[in-house]
Amino acid sequence: MRILLIEDDSVLGAAVRDQIVGDGHSVDWVMRIDAAGDAMASAAYDLILLDLMLPDGRGIVFLRALRAAGDVTPVIILTALDQVLDRIEGLTAGADDYLVKPFDLDELSARIGSVARRYSGNPNPIIRHGSLDIDIARRNVRRDGKPVQLTAREWALLEAFLARPGQLLSKAQLEEKLYDFDAEVESNTIEVHVSRLRKKLGADLIETERGLGYRLAQP
Repeated sequence: MRILLIEDDSVLGAAVRDQIVGDGHSVDWVMRIDAAGDAMASAAYDLILLDLMLPDGRGIVFLRALRAAGDVTPVIILTALDQVLDRIEGLTAGADDYLVKPFDLDELSARIGSVARRYSGNPNPIIRHGSLDIDIARRNVRRDGKPVQLTAREWALLEAFLARPGQLLSKAQLEEKLYDFDAEVESNTIEVHVSRLRKKLGADLIETERGLGYRLAQP
C-alpha cells in the first residue's frame, strides 16, 4: 500500500515511517495540512495516518473536508487526545480507527492491516488462492502446504493484487503502490518483482496484458 503519514513530531514520525516501510508499504511523510493537500493532489493513497494537532491547523478539520469532498480513503487518527469525546469526534468525522499516543508500533501495523482488509471487502486475514494459503495479518504464505519466504516488496506487490482480484493494474499504478516520491525506481523494477513472485508462487499466478499491465489470475 501507499500510505500518507501526516505527523509533525519528527521522532514519532520517523519511527512510524520506518515501521511502515519495514512492513513493505511505501510512505510519504508530511508535517503540515497544506503539504498533505499537495501530496494528495499528486498521488493516490491507500490509507492516511493523521495527527490531529498540526502546525497549520486541526487534523479533524482536514478529515471533515476530505469526507465532505467525497474522498473515501481510509483514515487512522494518531493523536495524544485521549478523552472519550475526542475519540467520538474523530470517528464521527469519518475516521476508520483511532489510536492514542504513545502506541505500540506493531499494534499500528495490525490496525493498518485490519482497516485495509475491511476496505478491500474481505475482512478475513486468511485467503485461499489456488494452491496458496495466504495469511495477510501474519504475512506468511504456504504453497501446497509448504512455507514460502517473500521479501517486503514482494509482499507489497502480492497485497496490491489481492486487494483488486482480477483487476488490471498498470506498471505505473504498481510503482505508485510500492514507492514513495523520493524513491528511485529502475525502469524494469516491477517486471523483476513480478518475475520473482511467479517463481516463488507459481508461473500462472499473475497474468500479463502486454503494454497494459498485470492482473491476478483466477485460481
